Amino acid sequence: MAGGGELLIPLVAGIIGLGVLAQVLAARLQVPSIIFYLGVGAVIGQPGLNWVNSETFGPALPAIVGLAVAIIVFEGAFHLHIDRIREAPAEAFRMVTIGAIIALVGTAVAVRFAFETASWELAFLIGALLVATGPTVITPILQVVPVRDRVAAVLETEGIVNDVTAAVIAVVVFETLNPAGSNTEFVEGFAIRIGIGVAVGLVVAAAVYYLLRYIDLSPGDAPRNARLLVLAGALVAFAGANTLASEAGVAAVATAGMALGNADIPYEEDITSFKGDITLLVLSFVFIALAAQLNPQTLVEVGVPGLAVVAAVALLVRPFLVLVSTYGDRFTLNERLFISAVGPRGIIPASVATLFAVELRDIAAERRAEAAELSGIDGVGPETVCGRSDLASEVAQLCSEAATLAVQSEILLGVVFLAIFATALVEGGLARHIAQYLDVIPMRVIIVGGGKVGRSLAERLEDRGENVVIIEEREEQVEIVRNAGFTAIIGNGTDTEVLREAGAENAKTVVAATGDDDANLLVCQLTSSKFDVENVIARANNPDNVEAFEDLGVRTISASMATAWAIDNQIERPAIAHWMTDIGRTGDIQEVVVSNEEIIGKPVREVGPMLPDACLIALVSKGDHDSAEVPTADYVIEPDDHITLLGRRESVRKGMAFIDPD
Repeated sequence: MAGGGELLIPLVAGIIGLGVLAQVLAARLQVPSIIFYLGVGAVIGQPGLNWVNSETFGPALPAIVGLAVAIIVFEGAFHLHIDRIREAPAEAFRMVTIGAIIALVGTAVAVRFAFETASWELAFLIGALLVATGPTVITPILQVVPVRDRVAAVLETEGIVNDVTAAVIAVVVFETLNPAGSNTEFVEGFAIRIGIGVAVGLVVAAAVYYLLRYIDLSPGDAPRNARLLVLAGALVAFAGANTLASEAGVAAVATAGMALGNADIPYEEDITSFKGDITLLVLSFVFIALAAQLNPQTLVEVGVPGLAVVAAVALLVRPFLVLVSTYGDRFTLNERLFISAVGPRGIIPASVATLFAVELRDIAAERRAEAAELSGIDGVGPETVCGRSDLASEVAQLCSEAATLAVQSEILLGVVFLAIFATALVEGGLARHIAQYLDVIPMRVIIVGGGKVGRSLAERLEDRGENVVIIEEREEQVEIVRNAGFTAIIGNGTDTEVLREAGAENAKTVVAATGDDDANLLVCQLTSSKFDVENVIARANNPDNVEAFEDLGVRTISASMATAWAIDNQIERPAIAHWMTDIGRTGDIQEVVVSNEEIIGKPVREVGPMLPDACLIALVSKGDHDSAEVPTADYVIEPDDHITLLGRRESVRKGMAFIDPD
């Protein structure tokens, strides 16, 4: 059935349809979609059904997988902004250098000693492939587990960069399986591919940037043309670099993606949305198609040794490389443990391992065919010839090589896919629970009401690094909120279960910002009594309700009074008014609780010089607003003081991290 050309179109359509359903189900259950992709692939590739096998796509499979990988890697790299990496630059760099080396060597050692028949070359090939985590598995996890920026920065950087290095190293190792290979050839091969990839990627990125910025793309169709131009650029970068050196294309698309993602290009939101949709379709198709190539018997045959390798990688190698890469005081112990527990393998190991295994099988078949031809035994197939014991030495050697290659292909495919299945199911499926247990999800700010006020507030809060969730019951408004890039929950904010779903149990602030004062009051009372939220604020649309709200202990902002304050500030204090409304572009004002023992007990005159340049201590309070005051130089910082910092945006962020390292 799989081989019929007339069935190929409905088969492809069916795979894409199943992939979309898997994505919807994964979003609903808040688990990585790769779990369902692999499950669907395993089912449709079962020997009993055999809807998809190695003959389904024939020799076109490498090209299909290659172009799909190009789109996926480009999309992930496009989202990796330099500002994000700056959250933990040293740790991210160590993860993709020292950490990658530890993963490579550690995995290779585990494979070599788990399988007696595995050569060191095969062990390092598997080790190279399992270095990669990748955006295909990391991004879905971070979408459902909103960890702190520094944790996300390390995981995202590792995923993008190691996808590239893993693919290139694997190709070089595969080519040096020949005993004549040398370390010099390895280093040269790696450097050449990376160099070609980076060069081609930069050239393509520069060309696309020039076309987007300086060429008229037709005013009416400019957004659409921009999307298509970027997609074409990714494919051209991949194909061009791969033409010069195999697997250099992965480095090229990663380079082009990062360069364009960090450049000031027009229609960026349109491009991002378009690429995301294309990537989801491509990802679902390729993962399902590759998983279907795997015979379940292959996983069974690697058995206990394969499980031992996966356990060693997940429980020994991964924690060790994270511990080494994140040393210092930037990350807490629980954050290190979370990063250690989240290292699922993705598309690069799956795709490259499948292609290598197919190539090894083809070479093994060629060896058996050569043996049959040399044997002089007529009318007997290659498999039967190699099963005889009365063979000449040269024929026996060819048969031995064929058997070794066949075993290597099974070990390669079995171990890599076992690692993908195990890490995706366990680490991906349990990531949210692990994060909650380790308490690495930052406390949330919940805004009830997704209108203009709620969205404007969410934009300012997210710019300051807050973890914001909006509750809105109108579906058309939820669509607007989500299109604006915010996390939204559909439901009534006065419903306890809806508040719980939004994360009220882990919220530090709840803002009731609907146009209904009765609903706002009820939201505040529920979150205070049911969830013990520390900071609850209500919007009063009717100024006559302010006093009644405050009598009930609800902090209240009157819409009319807020407008009057803003106008008064523009009249009497225009400079500070502009500063306050322009927060997030050049300056910032933030309040942070003191936890750094280094500054506790010291006067402001000593603490001030310890802060970054362009960062000032504006106010100090004991946690209640009535005690806030401008401190003198002699004021001594005490534990749990609330310090308000004022200054340039980046300086204030660094100052916050210094005053409250936790």
